Amino acid sequence: MKAHKQVLTTALLLMVFAIIGSGIVGLTYENTYERIERNEQLAMLRKLNTILAPSEYDNELLGDPITLEQDSLLGTDEPTKAYIAYKNGKPVAAVLSPIAPNGYSGPIKLLVGVYYDGTVAGVRVIKHRETPGLGDAIESQRSDWIKGFDGKSLQMPTSKQWKVKRDGGAFDQFTGATITPRAVVNAVHSALLYFDTHRKRLFNENADGGRTGQNS
Repeated sequence: MKAHKQVLTTALLLMVFAIIGSGIVGLTYENTYERIERNEQLAMLRKLNTILAPSEYDNELLGDPITLEQDSLLGTDEPTKAYIAYKNGKPVAAVLSPIAPNGYSGPIKLLVGVYYDGTVAGVRVIKHRETPGLGDAIESQRSDWIKGFDGKSLQMPTSKQWKVKRDGGAFDQFTGATITPRAVVNAVHSALLYFDTHRKRLFNENADGGRTGQNS
């Protein structure tokens, strides 16, 4: 009887500690969630501003992103976001969030900025698992390779040249690593094709080129 009572007491104490622990975890989460979310937004804004300088737009890029349905040209089977830049009410650029699904070590998540005229404003990698010292040269902190897309378009280079040089294209590959840059080049080209097809929807324009209202 005494042993049974001790077991019951121990179980009750463990339950009380579990409840208290869960409460502390929940309270900590509630107190830090907004801060974490804000830090993530600031990190995203810093990344966006490496593609579009703050002087190039005057709206809140993070305030009203467009949710895009899954599309093979964006390399994803789930919705993605597009950040739309305006200045003085006129469209400036759209920053898409495509994925290069066939990186050497897995998917490569990108931001691809495209000016209204269809030229590339900039490309940045936001997440990857490529080999350190080889494939990670796609990061702007590691090399200037990713900046080679700046100013490119569907017309320059031509469609046949949107490949790495090893495949007969216009873009450099890395020494000892071709799969990674090939995947990124293909993803950026596909993002430009998506932009060209969906430009009016991205900038919420009607057939006459005027805006139809707020983005959603």
